[in-house]
Amino acid sequence: MPPQARAPVESDQEADSTRLMLDAIDSSDRVTQRGLAAELGIALGLTNIYLKRCISKGLIKVRKAPARRYAYYLTTKGFSEKARLTAKFLTRSLSFFRHAREDCLDLFSSCKAKGYQSVALIGAGDLCEIAILAALDGELKVSAIFDESTNRRVVAGTPVVRDLADLAGIDAVIITDMRDPQAAYERMVARFGAEKVLFPSLLRLSRRQSAAQRASGNLTGKGTATR
Repeated sequence: MPPQARAPVESDQEADSTRLMLDAIDSSDRVTQRGLAAELGIALGLTNIYLKRCISKGLIKVRKAPARRYAYYLTTKGFSEKARLTAKFLTRSLSFFRHAREDCLDLFSSCKAKGYQSVALIGAGDLCEIAILAALDGELKVSAIFDESTNRRVVAGTPVVRDLADLAGIDAVIITDMRDPQAAYERMVARFGAEKVLFPSLLRLSRRQSAAQRASGNLTGKGTATR
């Protein structure tokens, strides 16, 4: 007998978008595709794809409404799927928090062992807030957070700066940017040196120099000798 075909793996992004869509429709049966796109933070075309997929799976039904509009509502199967995806999201979020906190505690223990007195975080997102909580447990001071893309001035009581010059005197920086952590890491290494740039293991960053870094090192006479 031929082996059973495996169901495609559901990506976290797809699961979260579906969960948010089902939740939005459950909250209001007058939601529009444009409103769903705004709620999900994705393009209108992609919203249409997710919506059609949910309809084909029997999670959502659609009926015509006045003025050439459509009303969407959840089926019984849709309610069950929303509950499943919500439970999956919460489990994943809790797992991420635990993993991130353990990683950050290990980093701060390493910083204390090296005699570092203060560190700065690079990136003012969720990982940054977890790192600040871990720093309190590790009895290490987070002096500042560097993030050029946020309007926040303070995160968990820690000041946010937008100029790398404001990080002068910092013993080390820790990457907490989850949008493009590899780019953030390489930028900080170029600025502070690899020995002063740390990151949680969950980010899976590469310590190898990029082509741009190698070219910059060669131009400044700091390239690594090769045999």
